[in-house]
Amino acid sequence: MKFLIDQPVSPILAEWLRSTEAGSHDAFHARERGLSRAADTDLVALALSESRVLVTADLDFPRIIALSGKDAPGLILFRAGNISDAQMLALLQRVLLEVPPPALQHAIVVVDEQSLRIATLPIQPR
Repeated sequence: MKFLIDQPVSPILAEWLRSTEAGSHDAFHARERGLSRAADTDLVALALSESRVLVTADLDFPRIIALSGKDAPGLILFRAGNISDAQMLALLQRVLLEVPPPALQHAIVVVDEQSLRIATLPIQPR
């Protein structure tokens, strides 16, 4: 799988995703491509164009993706507050164990220490 790790998330997650332990995923942190100050909409567009799952703690991304009406990019959103790199990595590992890759690429997954919620894309208006 391919991942784009957003600025508020530790670069350690990109390093771990690229490791053989994680399955040698194609992953990069926004900082590695000079995207630390990129607009959220630009990151969504990049993730969509490169078929990447966006990993973030930024609450703006679910709205941007839902309003797009598209079935991608997939999003993993950490809602755990101020947590350590190790805790964030544990949450990511949990998502990867519990959500099949095809579903992850077309869903918004919100994860915290108590729960994991999945909304399949595109989000249908009520």
